[in-house]
Amino acid sequence: MTSRVAAAIDAARAEGRGAFVAYLPIGYPDVATSIEAAVTLAENGADVLELGPPYSDPVMDGLVIQEATQQVLASGFRLRDMFPAIREITSRVDIPVVVMTYWNPVLQYGVDRYADDLLAAGGAGLITPDITPESAAEWIDASRRTGLDRIFLAAPTSSDERLDLVVENSTGFVYTVSTMGITGERAELDAAARTLVDRLRARGAENACVGIGISSADQVAGVLEYADGAIVGTALVKALRDGGLEQLAATARALTAGTSADAPAGTSSPGAEPAPHSQQGSPS
Repeated sequence: MTSRVAAAIDAARAEGRGAFVAYLPIGYPDVATSIEAAVTLAENGADVLELGPPYSDPVMDGLVIQEATQQVLASGFRLRDMFPAIREITSRVDIPVVVMTYWNPVLQYGVDRYADDLLAAGGAGLITPDITPESAAEWIDASRRTGLDRIFLAAPTSSDERLDLVVENSTGFVYTVSTMGITGERAELDAAARTLVDRLRARGAENACVGIGISSADQVAGVLEYADGAIVGTALVKALRDGGLEQLAATARALTAGTSADAPAGTSSPGAEPAPHSQQGSPS
């Protein structure tokens, strides 16, 4: 089956640019607004939408995203509410929608049921930050059956053996963690991301998209010098929080400016502030 996510990245490449993968928590600040926010991102340059259902014990989320998802949980949002929201989004946009989810909710919902409901809602796949390929046999089987993309993570500390497993079992792209730590804006991206992408390519990865810490068009452009896509989350969540859909659209447009080969230097997304490096955690 053809990967819808890979097709979107290929389409961006054919236009001479890298892909912009845009993340938002589903249900934030409320379900209706989150649907409009996803559509806004698609209308303002996003090539792939990455939606995160709230989870009570996130290990990878920075403070901005944690605060947003905790608000969603407090509002009474449940996993079953996600699928109708995705169905509404996919009925209005023609870019792939993937879900960034911790693994326990998938297990509790039922792996096959989750895959079937996501497919029925028009979803394109899952990013699973806290499960490794050798522990994901049930999900790999379900994704092969449904044609959903399965996107595993690779970190700078990953061994060569781990990278081989990730490349072999990922479809769409490999989520390439830019730096050891939780999500959030950073003043400078670690050079380790470039080395990691090189290692992934040496092992046959067709698409590597870099995430964590990207918050400006300059950083998007820098990442796309060597990667196939740039993943942005915190800067978009902050824009939605602080300025609603209008600021979200402006931020998305500013970030999209960094995806072209001739992206101008010195352009940054509105409201970007670096997060301290002292917040530590590991996604793998």
